[in-house]
Amino acid sequence: MAETKKYPAPVTNPETVEFWEAAKAGKFMIKRCTACGEAHYFPRSICPFCFSDKTVWEESSGEATIYTYSLMRKSPTGPYAIAYVTLKEGPSLQTNIVDCDLTSLKIGQKVKVVFKPTDGAPLPFFTAA
Repeated sequence: MAETKKYPAPVTNPETVEFWEAAKAGKFMIKRCTACGEAHYFPRSICPFCFSDKTVWEESSGEATIYTYSLMRKSPTGPYAIAYVTLKEGPSLQTNIVDCDLTSLKIGQKVKVVFKPTDGAPLPFFTAA
């Protein structure tokens, strides 16, 4: 019988509580700056583009495209893939690709967010769409 992978619980802080609470409800949140209009990830209170503190939470569609990836074939825990994906809303983020045939991954491939349980809030990863 295959053993279920155990993921570490995320470390939260007051700035990210809303993100992790939304993750518990299956929602993937990003921040958008109301001063410059840019969306960003990882959500933080200061815009990384214009340094404004005028940011608001926005639910992401969870849809993304693989920008680049690396397949790690030799690992004590088995093969895994890390990737940069670009969200439909614009931001790019580093993530793991899970629950799909890792050997068939391609740059430009559509992926979607999936949440994996932990002892705390679930962690967001991406899988083939």
